Amino acid sequence: MFHVKHAKVTRRILIGATAAAVLAIPAAMASADEGPAAASARHAAVPAFGAYSGTLGGAPKPFDPHISNNTMAVSPDERVAVVTNSKTDHLVVIDVRRGRQITKINGYVSPRNILFAPDGKSFTVSDSTLGVVDRISLRSFQVVNRLPLGAGVFGTAQSKDGKWLYANNEAAGTVTVVDQAGSRADAVLTGFAEPRQGVKLAPAGDKLYVTNYKGDRITVVDVKTRKTLQQIEGFKEVRGLSISRDGTRLYAANSGTDTVSVVDTASGATLKRITVGKKPYGAALSPDGKVLFSGNLEDNSLTAVNPADGGVRGTVKGLKGPRQAISFSADSKTAWVLNEDLTVAEVDVAALKVTRTLGTR
Repeated sequence: MFHVKHAKVTRRILIGATAAAVLAIPAAMASADEGPAAASARHAAVPAFGAYSGTLGGAPKPFDPHISNNTMAVSPDERVAVVTNSKTDHLVVIDVRRGRQITKINGYVSPRNILFAPDGKSFTVSDSTLGVVDRISLRSFQVVNRLPLGAGVFGTAQSKDGKWLYANNEAAGTVTVVDQAGSRADAVLTGFAEPRQGVKLAPAGDKLYVTNYKGDRITVVDVKTRKTLQQIEGFKEVRGLSISRDGTRLYAANSGTDTVSVVDTASGATLKRITVGKKPYGAALSPDGKVLFSGNLEDNSLTAVNPADGGVRGTVKGLKGPRQAISFSADSKTAWVLNEDLTVAEVDVAALKVTRTLGTR
């Protein structure tokens, strides 16, 4: 009996020690109100949690290094931006008002997509090499939850209330539906062809639009039944996408033809292909629906399109490798565009000018 009890006690001690080690992350209580010097020294490394480290034999070994992308999320109160790209091993947190870096969050290999929670208190980041979606507290900059969704996890979208998360997996050709309150996968949808970063919910929340990079098509899924409603074809190397507020129009960037497709969502018919800059990745629609920006990677520019008639309004220059990471302010007067060096260009939408660059220090 002594040996049995001793074994049980020892196991409890080991489990307790393991849990303590996982939770023993340096505090990083920086916020947008703190000065950058104080905050920069407090960033916390991401705990391992037993996931693949991204190294093999001590050398870096990303899961899908042939795919490059960037990502940025701006908090609902527009005070904080979190940015990264897939070639970077950390996230950068930026004070939008002051234009300065708050901190860096280390420990990633191929970070793919960032989303803020509706309440702005936390954000999620997917990493296709680690095979996880992490939730990070905006107050502490610590990982508070880690979802193991498999290598290849990529683009993410969430319902307006934050209950459901939809995560693309480019390697498995799936979309995982996650119950965020329960921190569990509720369903795995199949039949996709390399779904990467492009995944969007319709404004009404009833349909999910998933890009198939290899299939040159966009799959439309009924959110309630989780069944495929439609396959929209006619794209070439489809990247970013946006849906109009009334749900009747879809805009998708074709990096293979330097165009943005305008699609009637009811019929799936392409109404127009608008010529933009070289290698467009982004197709970001402003909240008021009056301007669409394409992020032109090889032109270092944005093309401003009038969604009403498909006409080109002008070009925003002075950017560095813009891709899909384009966000608008709620009033549609300002846009933020991620540069390849992880600085953020702030753009006056009416003037089509870069007014300042955030995160340079």
